[in-house]
Amino acid sequence: MPHDGPQQDLIDLTRQLLDAIAAGDWQAYDDLCDASLTAFEPEARGHLVEGMDFHRYYFDLHAPTGPVNTTISSPHVRLLGDDSAVVSYVRLIQRLDDQGNAQTIRFEETRVWHRMAGRWQHVHFHRSAN
Repeated sequence: MPHDGPQQDLIDLTRQLLDAIAAGDWQAYDDLCDASLTAFEPEARGHLVEGMDFHRYYFDLHAPTGPVNTTISSPHVRLLGDDSAVVSYVRLIQRLDDQGNAQTIRFEETRVWHRMAGRWQHVHFHRSAN
């Protein structure tokens, strides 16, 4: 199903967010996220994490080693009025393992976006274990 208008804008913002993660670009990630970001993700071991400090730790450790390709597969955008939306998709990450072999890992992800002062901000996500 083709996307256009705000749906495509939200997919594009999600792409920017994932590219920032893959590149270890904290500045870009921080710019797209609200300071009160909440998340359920495997690294949080079943706990809801709040704020940016938890995520910053992993950016500080990140050292890209070789090419990384991220694919957003089967994106679905649900607008919840004019100022909030949910973007769901499967994230495929292609990269090299420690032996230099190509590998693909996947996550099921749901991202919640909220438009504040005319600007979309990432406010919550849920990412599955791979």
